[in-house]
Amino acid sequence: MYDVVVIGCGPGGYAAAIRASQLGGKVAVVEAGDVGGTCVNRGCIPSKVWLKAASMLGSIQRSAEFGIKVAKPKIDLEAIVERKNTVAGEIRMGMEALLQNNQVEKISGRAEVKNAREIKVDGNTIEAKSIVLATGSSLDIPDIPGLKDALLTSDDLFDLNSLPSKVLVWGQAGHLDIEMAALLTGMGSTVYLATSQPRLLSMEDHDISQRLGQAFREQGLKVMARTNLESVEKAQKGFVARLKGRKEQTLEIDKVLIAGRKPNIDGLGLAQTGIKISESGGVVVDDHLQTSVKGIYAIGDLTGGWMNSHAASGMGVTAAENAMGQNALFPFHLVPRVLWTTPQVGSVGLTEEEAEKKGFEVDIGDFPYPINGLAMCYGEVDGSVKIVSDSETAEILGIHIVGANATELVGESVMALQLECTTDELAHSIRPHPTFSEGLMDAGRDSAGWALYLPRK
Repeated sequence: MYDVVVIGCGPGGYAAAIRASQLGGKVAVVEAGDVGGTCVNRGCIPSKVWLKAASMLGSIQRSAEFGIKVAKPKIDLEAIVERKNTVAGEIRMGMEALLQNNQVEKISGRAEVKNAREIKVDGNTIEAKSIVLATGSSLDIPDIPGLKDALLTSDDLFDLNSLPSKVLVWGQAGHLDIEMAALLTGMGSTVYLATSQPRLLSMEDHDISQRLGQAFREQGLKVMARTNLESVEKAQKGFVARLKGRKEQTLEIDKVLIAGRKPNIDGLGLAQTGIKISESGGVVVDDHLQTSVKGIYAIGDLTGGWMNSHAASGMGVTAAENAMGQNALFPFHLVPRVLWTTPQVGSVGLTEEEAEKKGFEVDIGDFPYPINGLAMCYGEVDGSVKIVSDSETAEILGIHIVGANATELVGESVMALQLECTTDELAHSIRPHPTFSEGLMDAGRDSAGWALYLPRK
C-alpha cells in the first residue's frame, strides 16, 4: 500500500508527489499523458516561448526610438515551434529525473477512484492511505452554430505553421483569453476580443481593467464587451462571425480562438465516491484542500477558480503535507494573478471593490510608471502600481500592478501580504535605483501620504 497516490502529474501533481516523498511517504503518481500536464506541454511554457518571440519582434520594431536601425524583421514560425518543443522537452526530462531521484513511482495509465483507499488504473487496483486528485483542466468548447469549422484552440495555437490574418477571440475575457489575444496581436494578426462580460478581467481591480483596455486600444486590439457570439458561417474567404451586443454586427475572420477551460472530472469515478462538485464544475475542497471524502484531496484546476500552475503547485505542497499527517492551511488569499501581456499585469489580495464590500475603509496608493526612472529609460511607461490598504491599521490588503515586470514585482507583493506588511513599512524600504521595484515603495509612500515624486494632495 502507498502512503499517497497522486492522480495527474502536472505542476500540482508533481509538487504533491515530491513533497509527500520528502516527508517519508511511499508515493506513486498516475499519469495518462506526458509529465508536466497542460502547463508544460500546451499552456504556460509554450505560451511564454511564443510571447517572448512576440516581445522581441515588438522591441525590434521600436528599435529606432533607441537609436538602433535594423532591417524589417521576419517571423520564422518553424523556429519558434522548434524552440517551444525543446524548452518543454527539457522541462519534462527534468521532472522525470526528479521524480526518480525522489523515489516516486510513476504509473502510466488512466485512473478511476473506487473509494478513499482504492484506485483502478487500466484494470489494476492499487491501494493508498491518501489520494491527491490533480487531473487539471481541459478545453471548454461552447456549443455555437458553425464554430467547429473555424475553431482554433489554445491547445493548437502553439504548433501553427502559419498565422491567421484575422482572429476573433471569444470567451470570458479572463487571463487565458486576453493573453492569447495579446500574443496574436503582437505577432501581427488583426484581433477582435469579444466577451459577454462587462469589462476585461472582470474579477480584477477596475483600474487594471481600464489601463489594460487603453493599452490594447493603442495596440490595435479591438475589445468588445457585453457581446455574445451567436454563430459562425463559412464565407467565400474565411468565415463570418455573427455577434450580438448593444447591436448586432458581423466580422470577417479566419479563425475563432477559444481558450476557456473546465475541470477534468469525467472518468475519475467521483460520483461513486460521494465527492461534492460545485455548480461551476470544480471539486469542492476545504482550507486543508480535503474534499468531502476524508483522505481524498484535490488541487489545481480541478477545483475551479483561478486556473494557474503556481496555485496548483502551492496546493500540491499543502495537500501532500496534510496527506502525510500535518495540519497545513492553503492561503487562497495569497495566490497571485499574472498576465504576460504588454503591459504585464500582476495582482494579489483584495481589489478596492472587494475590500470595501468586506467593510474596510480603504486608503489607495497609486504610483504611475511614467514617473519611474527605469520605465522612462526603457520606454516602458504604460502602467502603475496600486496599493489597497486598511485606513485604520495601514495593513496592505491588495497590490495591483500594470506595467513592465509586473509578473516579477507581484512576487514581492505576495510576501508583503504574507508578512502583513503596512504601507509605512513598505514606504520606508530601500530599493536599488533605477528599478521597477521602486514603484512599490513609491506607491507605499503615496498611500502613507508622503510621496516624494508626486504633487502634494
